[in-house]
Amino acid sequence: MIRITELAQEQISRVVRQGALVVDATAGNGRDTLFLARLVGPGGRVFAFDIQEGALQKTASLLEENRLAERVTLLHAGHETMSAHIEAPVSAVMFNLGYLPGGDRAIVTRPESTRLALAASLELLRPGGLITVVLYPGHPQGQEEREIIVDYCRSLDSKVCRVVQVALLNCSGVPPELLVLKKFKEFAQKELS
Repeated sequence: MIRITELAQEQISRVVRQGALVVDATAGNGRDTLFLARLVGPGGRVFAFDIQEGALQKTASLLEENRLAERVTLLHAGHETMSAHIEAPVSAVMFNLGYLPGGDRAIVTRPESTRLALAASLELLRPGGLITVVLYPGHPQGQEEREIIVDYCRSLDSKVCRVVQVALLNCSGVPPELLVLKKFKEFAQKELS
């Protein structure tokens, strides 16, 4: 079975090299953080954000089990604040939106903060870098977030950033979707609005 999260990781693995700086914008249970820590190697750095202390604790435990904690900076902060924590260009940013699996389903990513985080990601991303966004439109807040994020991505200048949308067409229910953004060149903040 094709999993959207695996497609996101596959795309990211094409651009991230040993020694890279990368971002997991939504640490959650730590799977993407662990994946990124393996990719960047001992000379790289992963910045992992989450607003839930429990998510960061799960991520920290997973990293410790795999002896990769030294490659990761865990940040108890919203992903929209990433520009305040990271200055150097990054090779990739991963978003896995919605709620923490096994956690409180009332705590979800919000379209407003996600849109701000995407704009910050595009500023931090080096040319040739990728952003992946896994959307979960199967719950009411997820559908609203999907609409706002897809509209935002449609508005981006295609000369500086291209966006691909991947959807599973023949699955029951409302399956997750994937957005992949590739940055081609630097651009001004006004082009992100």
